[in-house]
Amino acid sequence: MRFMIIIKASQDSEAGVMPSQELLTAMGNYNEELVKAGIMLAGEGLHPSSKGARVKFSGDKRSVIDGPFIETKELIAGFWLWKVKSREEAIEWVKRCPNPMPGTEAEIEIRQVFEAEDFGAEFTPELREQEERLFGQIKKC
Repeated sequence: MRFMIIIKASQDSEAGVMPSQELLTAMGNYNEELVKAGIMLAGEGLHPSSKGARVKFSGDKRSVIDGPFIETKELIAGFWLWKVKSREEAIEWVKRCPNPMPGTEAEIEIRQVFEAEDFGAEFTPELREQEERLFGQIKKC
């Protein structure tokens, strides 16, 4: 099972406050544990929403909304992509994480990633082949 582990933003992360050397070291050590355990597939921090944009879809029209975005508690400061045996295993790993927002309350969200078999008959053999081909190309990058 794959899970996206979402680190929620804080006022500091949205203000562009960079993590301390101590936090970077703690997170580096934590990431090393994840890699050694064979569960970490990816993980990155994100720039504040002031450097981002959203594209709003309304029928066939598209409009661009530049950041920053107001609701900090709904924004993402970083993420991991993990492959674990269960939701419970993901929770246990998150509980071991250093506080990503020292000095304040922090929240990390855990969301399961859809797998091909989750889509049922609508995910035809042709669509499965296309997905496998695309993921094969991605791995070469």
